[in-house]
Amino acid sequence: MKKIVIAGGSGFLGRALIDFYLPKGYEIVVLSRKAKETGNDMLRYVAWNAKTLDIWLTELEGIEALINLTGKSVDCRYNPKNKAEILNSRVQSTEVLGEAIKACAVPPKFWINSSTATIYEHSLEKEMTESTGIIGNDFSMNVAKSWEEAFHNTKTPRTQKIALRTSIVLGKNGGAFLPLKNLTKAGLGGTQGNGNQKVSWIHEHDFCRAIHFLITKNKAGIFNVTAPNPLPNKTFMQTLRRILKIPFGLPQPKWLLKLGARIIKTEAELILKSRFVIPEKLLTAGFQFNYPTAEMAIQEIIQRKN
Repeated sequence: MKKIVIAGGSGFLGRALIDFYLPKGYEIVVLSRKAKETGNDMLRYVAWNAKTLDIWLTELEGIEALINLTGKSVDCRYNPKNKAEILNSRVQSTEVLGEAIKACAVPPKFWINSSTATIYEHSLEKEMTESTGIIGNDFSMNVAKSWEEAFHNTKTPRTQKIALRTSIVLGKNGGAFLPLKNLTKAGLGGTQGNGNQKVSWIHEHDFCRAIHFLITKNKAGIFNVTAPNPLPNKTFMQTLRRILKIPFGLPQPKWLLKLGARIIKTEAELILKSRFVIPEKLLTAGFQFNYPTAEMAIQEIIQRKN
């Protein structure tokens, strides 16, 4: 029986991975703020604080993969307190998991650590691949750099390491898709900003499939986990309106997005930054996307019953 451990697996992506791996017969342990019973012998939630070593490290002995999704949501105002929590939650959890792996008699075969496609600079024209992407210098990009440095600086010679530079994940029950769908249904699904900024995205099923692919193909290194066809925001929103059969959507200029972001306590950067990210290494390795276009991804999510 194969076993995976998902650190910070209580959220949207953790649930997607659970739904993907349970039918495959994997035992799954979720490291979460609180332990809880599930009524399923193949799924357990174990308490951890993402800062210090504890009894949870025994769960890592001999497992197939450790997948770390831990980190405070970036959907907040970037004030000093939130900035510190965004950075520390990522770096500290990565460092303590590295220490736990080194303490194992039989360490995990794979350590898969979240990163973000936001590590690349704002780009309207240049494709950002793993080999050619430009990593810039602002708060979000510096968090991503520190996150990856903490991951790569921990030496785990018996464990393969994979860093996931993940784009926006589109799914039925969480992530960015729900608020976008609700905005569109309310008639506010028009172009955001000037609409030229690229949207890099991936369907939740392809996100899970990509992780499994990397494990089964015995890969290591940095991978852009994003669909191969990013598109301008205005085209993305047109596609969403068409599939939802909403005939119009009020545009949201930059000034309005910034005002609205302040009101709902988030940052307009999450919408206005152009992420032109291409999964070069996944494609070269032979990964085939089930949902390579936004239209296919959105259609599946809308039509799925649960």
